[in-house]
Amino acid sequence: MEAAAFDLEEKRLTGEISKRGAKRVLIQLPEGLKKEGPRLAAIAEKAGALALVSADPCYGACDLATLDAKTLDADLIVHYGHSEMVEQQQVPTIYMEAKAKVSVGEAVKRAIPLLKSWNKIGLITTVQHVQALDEARELLLEAGKTIAIGDAGHMKSPGQVTGCDYSNAKAVSKEIEAFLFVGGGRFHALGATLATAKPTIIADPFEKRAYSIEKEAQRILRQRWASISEAEKAKSFGVLVGLKTGQKRLEEALKIKEKLEKSGRKATLLAVREITPEVLMQFPTIDAFVNTACPRVSLDETSKFLKPVLTSEEAFVLLGETDWEELCRRGLFGS
Repeated sequence: MEAAAFDLEEKRLTGEISKRGAKRVLIQLPEGLKKEGPRLAAIAEKAGALALVSADPCYGACDLATLDAKTLDADLIVHYGHSEMVEQQQVPTIYMEAKAKVSVGEAVKRAIPLLKSWNKIGLITTVQHVQALDEARELLLEAGKTIAIGDAGHMKSPGQVTGCDYSNAKAVSKEIEAFLFVGGGRFHALGATLATAKPTIIADPFEKRAYSIEKEAQRILRQRWASISEAEKAKSFGVLVGLKTGQKRLEEALKIKEKLEKSGRKATLLAVREITPEVLMQFPTIDAFVNTACPRVSLDETSKFLKPVLTSEEAFVLLGETDWEELCRRGLFGS
């Protein structure tokens, strides 16, 4: 995906810096837009601010670089690619949503034959394409489909999903037969299927094609059951507590630690910012892990970890408090 396909709001960037009198700005970009960092930094500096571009990974609006900005004495964070998710007062933050400038029509038309088995369709997308859902809806209505677009309330726009928040999809999942995800890549569509247990078709406007995510979703489900089965043999667990702004769930981690210990297993709380195989390998005496931070790390990176890394919901399956089949029916992100 070329950066030219997105509106990076350069004029707004200049205006916000001037209006706020910002002297030091931290620019945070998702991976696909990081190459625009030097150009945006130059624009910010022309507007009168010293600009720093975060080179660390950015996984979503929950991954706000607040602590980094404080360390650098930045008086403004410019966060690209997401809408506001986590309210924080420590450093003023503006969100540049990077709305897509590509037409979705051709991809949606190519998706219609793949939706022939279903009449009731739920429409979902990322913040980059929410403005295009009306066009997609009209095309599906012309094809004779009944359309539902969820509006769970706390998301900025109807139909919008994020990597770990599928509340807008769940809001309509009982009234639809399948989802059409409008956007690029497999990540969000796969998340929708795992969160709702509904089939999902992707209409990718960047590649101008449509395809199903079903086989990949089934592969992940098999991997997740295998991870739970392997973790049942574990005698010691590391319960991961996320340190990122929107991923810190200490109370949930404490609850899981207590339940693991009551079941006769050892449990250690591990505070972690980046959950990677290399980080977990530093604890060779721990047999398995429970991840209370971003669940997508466990679900999408299964094959990279040498030991099981369960989500909180999967830990409850392990402990006998949740049935695996029921979890699959309602979605791996829980109810």
